[in-house]
Amino acid sequence: MDQDLEYVGFWARTGAALIDLLLQLAIVAPLTMAVYGRYTAPDDRLFHGTGDILINVVLPALAVLAFWIYKGATPGKMVISARIVDAGTGEPMTKGQAVLRYLAYFVSLLPLGLGYLWVALDRRKQGWHDKIAGTVVVRPAGQEPVRFPHKDRTGS
Repeated sequence: MDQDLEYVGFWARTGAALIDLLLQLAIVAPLTMAVYGRYTAPDDRLFHGTGDILINVVLPALAVLAFWIYKGATPGKMVISARIVDAGTGEPMTKGQAVLRYLAYFVSLLPLGLGYLWVALDRRKQGWHDKIAGTVVVRPAGQEPVRFPHKDRTGS
């Protein structure tokens, strides 16, 4: 029998995101310093150059996608025992869902971060990126167990 799960809410997910941000900074800041001798741009440019884009955009994206695909969660989510799953079945998200979810982060961010704040308002605690990718963030336990609408009722 599957263990009961609960949706992970806004504050827990915010804490997990902060852990992930600190880990990313601990990796990309020294790499950027090693390549460019400074972390901030010397002028009004957003990026120092190609190396900066690879270190600060591509590397974090690949790391997040790898964690999602192979572990079902980033380190921050692992700390709170959370994982990202398909919203219909509760099975691990597909690679396609992972990529779509990552790209949908930008949709969630654009209108003043409203897509992220939506987690606090939604019954299933889904941000816009979750809704777009068809995912939910769950963890063991709680007060309101998750029921997946498309999962076979026999548990097999």
